[in-house]
Amino acid sequence: MKPRGRTVAAVILLTLIVLLVGPFLVPLPPLTDTLPVRQLADEDSRFVQVNGLDVHYKEEGSGEPVLILMHGFGASLFSWHAVMEPLAASGRVIAYDRPGFGLTQRPMPGAWSDQNPYSPEAQVTLLVGLMDALGVERAVLVGNSAGGAVAVHTALRYPERVQALVLVDAAIYTDVCAPAWARPLLATPQMGHLGPLFVRGIRKRGRTFIERAWHDPGRITPDVYAGYEKPLQAENWDRALWELAPACRSLDLEQRLSELSMPVLVVTGDDDRIVPTGESLRLAQDIPAAGLVVFPACGHTPQEECPQAFLEAVLTFLEERL
Repeated sequence: MKPRGRTVAAVILLTLIVLLVGPFLVPLPPLTDTLPVRQLADEDSRFVQVNGLDVHYKEEGSGEPVLILMHGFGASLFSWHAVMEPLAASGRVIAYDRPGFGLTQRPMPGAWSDQNPYSPEAQVTLLVGLMDALGVERAVLVGNSAGGAVAVHTALRYPERVQALVLVDAAIYTDVCAPAWARPLLATPQMGHLGPLFVRGIRKRGRTFIERAWHDPGRITPDVYAGYEKPLQAENWDRALWELAPACRSLDLEQRLSELSMPVLVVTGDDDRIVPTGESLRLAQDIPAAGLVVFPACGHTPQEECPQAFLEAVLTFLEERL
């Protein structure tokens, strides 16, 4: 081999070594301020085993209909705190923490042998398993943001289990996953080591994200900030949140919206800067016979920022369509 060829080969070899080994040289300090989730639970917290996971949920009311509330990305069942009790006047209300969030168990890589619990398919399987565990045959699924995508996905896979849908600023058209070509990279051991470091930045940026979700951030109380930050005290919160990234994949739900035959209500704030309001308007048009309510001066989480208007819309829908 000529000297120039040896130099090129050496540079390539060195580059490969840096790419393969370098990430592991970046220190990943252990989190020292976390607690087991049971120590973070509230007095009204409940836990149930579903598909091998200890699922955290809360429940109000009784009877029919049964409403199951699903939060969005970066949130937890806390995001329903302002409307759970009033909704319970109409029936049984259940809110739970989806895998990777809140106080639901966070399995670590290697702990599962079958379905990745952070995958979109597992989100649906967990929801149906939760319904089975709690004795719920059919439910009204109320999903905010990414929780709305889980609700639609479940309704398409198990229409016989879904009585109706309430889609709250639902993330149906916005692709939140990495491109298909990048997902194998996210699943490498190197990114598995670095990923939690990237995720830990949420502690610094979290309040900015919360404020972006509100039309009027000045109305956010200290209790709301504290409610969103509490899950960041749970053991392995950073690793579990990262695991959602390589497990994520596009579902193309928008291609199947015409298959939804149950009653559907789409609600949105008129100033949603997370899932643009126009996407909810489009969603109401693409789902046959869907209702639509737009809340003025309201953002991405109307159940928190505009709870009275939200309750009026949902309760009217339940009364008229069920």
